[in-house]
Amino acid sequence: MTILLKSLSFIDSKGIHKPDDYIFDGESLIKTAPNLSVKIDQTLDCTGLFGSAGWVDLRCMACEPGEEYKESLDSLGDLLQASGFSKAVLMPNTHPAIQNKSDLQFLKNKTYGWFTEAVIQTSITKENKGEDFTDILDLNAQGAFVFGDGLHPLSNPDRLAKVLQYLQKFDGILFDHSYEPLLALFGQMHEGLISTRIGMKGIPSLAEEIAVKKNLDILKYTGGRMHFQTISTKGAVEAIRLAKGEGLDVTCDTSIYHLLFSDEDLLTFDANFKVMPPFRDKENITALVAGLKDGTIDALVSNHQPQDFDAKHMEFDLAQPGMIGLQTFLPAMIKLSDEFGWELLISKITDGPRRVLGEDLSSINSLTIFDPSEDWHYNHKSNLSLSSNHPWMDSTLQGKVKFVIKKNKLNKL
Repeated sequence: MTILLKSLSFIDSKGIHKPDDYIFDGESLIKTAPNLSVKIDQTLDCTGLFGSAGWVDLRCMACEPGEEYKESLDSLGDLLQASGFSKAVLMPNTHPAIQNKSDLQFLKNKTYGWFTEAVIQTSITKENKGEDFTDILDLNAQGAFVFGDGLHPLSNPDRLAKVLQYLQKFDGILFDHSYEPLLALFGQMHEGLISTRIGMKGIPSLAEEIAVKKNLDILKYTGGRMHFQTISTKGAVEAIRLAKGEGLDVTCDTSIYHLLFSDEDLLTFDANFKVMPPFRDKENITALVAGLKDGTIDALVSNHQPQDFDAKHMEFDLAQPGMIGLQTFLPAMIKLSDEFGWELLISKITDGPRRVLGEDLSSINSLTIFDPSEDWHYNHKSNLSLSSNHPWMDSTLQGKVKFVIKKNKLNKL
């Protein structure tokens, strides 16, 4: 299907291009020209709208199988396309974990009809416990190439070294949420002035930084590819920046909401602000901003983690960590656009994650088109997730996805 996009303001790494007419044929985006003769199947009026290559989320979670009441695969599929994502990496932290061929085939069958392309991150250890390995080669034979334990770090250095060596057999990549569990034990929020003030057990920045540095040393020893997920500290940014300078094959991302919220938001004891890694202080947030701007941090992720009502509405120290983040992703970018600029933000959800996944950037097979000025009310009626664990619930937000186009499929929103 060939689509004519009238008066679209296209965004890429060079900036926001002035409104122009474009033709998209599912494989390339070209400007119209007076002598260009192409059969047009559909015309979209994009006046006042921005567009870019299709968005990619490297970290989101369905709760099926096992906890479908929090987020089923059907609800996640609807949520992803409505939020503008043409591709997403699904975490393996289901019950049971995604750890064998039948588990992987189940997810493939369930996501086959999705508009959004699903990349399934497969467990690297059984039940994501960091001990016995899954059948890595069998899983790769079924198409898996992204491995990791999702919400859990692979903290055993022997296991990490062997995994990095093993994945080199087929150019696989390890995704790891790196932190030292014993240093984070019983922690509820960032360790700092605020945690001391309100008497909450803190998680020190050291828990993340020591794990990132250890894992980089192991990567230097073994070789291979490693992607650090949801980094949140100044020390982690500095260590990864240095490792990239040394030529290690390392990438990283951070959650978009770690740029918007800080440990000060926990003064209200609202469990919707309880996430992992925890919201940090302003010094660490400043380091994340610098890391995004200088290219140390490759991607922004939603870190979409649904939790049901009972998991959040209890004593803070008993509440489960996590925040939904797909439908609010564009409004979050709107709030950050003055500080970062659209070209940088878009690069962190298009070219950046595509490089992490080893994709060829020479072509565009999907588009996300959005209205940066449209207001809408985020409430239980408009919320497409089965969970509602987000502090912006019952707020008016700005920014709405209007179209997502993938190859010859058009999704109007």
